[in-house]
Amino acid sequence: MEKEKKLTPNLPKGFQNRWGDTLFLKKALLKIIEKNFIKFGYSPLETSPVQLSSIIGNSLSEDEENPMSDIYTYSDDGIDVSLRYDLSQGFLNFYKQNYMNLPNPIKRYEIGTVFRRDKPGSNRYRSFDQCDVDIIGNFDAKKANADLCSIICNIFGEFLKKSEFEINLSNRKIIQGLMDQLKINDPKQKQKVLRAIDKLDKPGFGIKGVQDLLKKERIDSSGAITKGADLSNEQSSKIIEFLKIKDIQELKKKINNPITTEGIKEVEELFEILKYGRCANQVKFNSSIIRGMDIYTGNVIETNLKFKVKNSAGKIIDPGAVCSGGEYLISKFKGDPFRGTGISIGIDRLVFCISQKNNIQTKEPKTVLVCVLDEKYLKNYYEILEILRENNINSEIFLDGKKNLGKQLTYANKRRFPIAVICGENEFKDNNITLKKLLEIKGENNQATFPKENLINEIKKLI
Repeated sequence: MEKEKKLTPNLPKGFQNRWGDTLFLKKALLKIIEKNFIKFGYSPLETSPVQLSSIIGNSLSEDEENPMSDIYTYSDDGIDVSLRYDLSQGFLNFYKQNYMNLPNPIKRYEIGTVFRRDKPGSNRYRSFDQCDVDIIGNFDAKKANADLCSIICNIFGEFLKKSEFEINLSNRKIIQGLMDQLKINDPKQKQKVLRAIDKLDKPGFGIKGVQDLLKKERIDSSGAITKGADLSNEQSSKIIEFLKIKDIQELKKKINNPITTEGIKEVEELFEILKYGRCANQVKFNSSIIRGMDIYTGNVIETNLKFKVKNSAGKIIDPGAVCSGGEYLISKFKGDPFRGTGISIGIDRLVFCISQKNNIQTKEPKTVLVCVLDEKYLKNYYEILEILRENNINSEIFLDGKKNLGKQLTYANKRRFPIAVICGENEFKDNNITLKKLLEIKGENNQATFPKENLINEIKKLI
């Protein structure tokens, strides 16, 4: 008989389990995010995590020979389907199917898991959650984008100081105008330029990495080669010079063409609207913000944290962007193209960074453990349990058959329960309850006995 092969518990590369404090923090942040999405008038939407591959498209990967390489794709009865790469594609599909019956414009939010088969690294996973808001239809761009900036300010302002985050703003037309000026006309070459610039704040890139990608190729620390845009030295130098401009007035002096001028005007109009709200000082012009995908057409936004964090290897790094988006135009569906604007918050990256600040007090559920000292009083223990739950007090009964009190208290401490109910023959005889305070509290004053009718009041004093 063949011996049964024992499995080794593990996960696929680039995936993780989340548990305990990390998940409590994530839920606290999600609550803040969703509350603000609703406050700003966005309606919830839940789209399918599986989409037709043809809907997702083939322009997401940088691998020209295998444009779907970053997408988890499989055949379902001869039809190619994919796990969603982001939340946008499903929403756009939903909108195109239903736009005749939807408000114009439509404002939706969605929170869900996406999947990307790209190279995993420190704090870079192949499965993570996104929190998106989008506006699609007829809208005034400057007002819609001001709305997005205000949402970001409201959300991040609930758990960070103003000095700890910054919204960076630019316009896609600015770089488009510069590329036209430099006679970069080939669409594929343009896309490579955009993707190169988009990596400016990514770990291991910086100006040097971008410069390599603007030229022939980049070789990373592992020896992997990424084909570049193959620009001339002059073209590359002009773009690098452009990336260093942080002042919009300086930009006006150095770049002068109709498309760039239009983009600058749209940025200035947005800043004018922002003056009417409370977040103007949080928004800064940054010419290097361009977003890598070719769907973007106007103002683009990235939100960066202004503090350093440690990666999983203990190295101090810049967290990079935790919220990005902007104006886009979608023409891949039948019928007229439609325009939208939106942002996406990478909640898992945000959790990773915020957990190192310790500035959010997560409300871990306070649970009472009902200890079992004698099976003949099981009815009494369950009676106590029901009283607690009827009064909305989180509670559980010890489930192991072993009656050792020390083991039960060890379990409660590991679960960080604040209180244990400890009742034996004497308590039940006298209709009393004994409560023991836990969480490493030691000494004679850590437990008390009192009449059963005082149970709820006494527990509420302690939790």
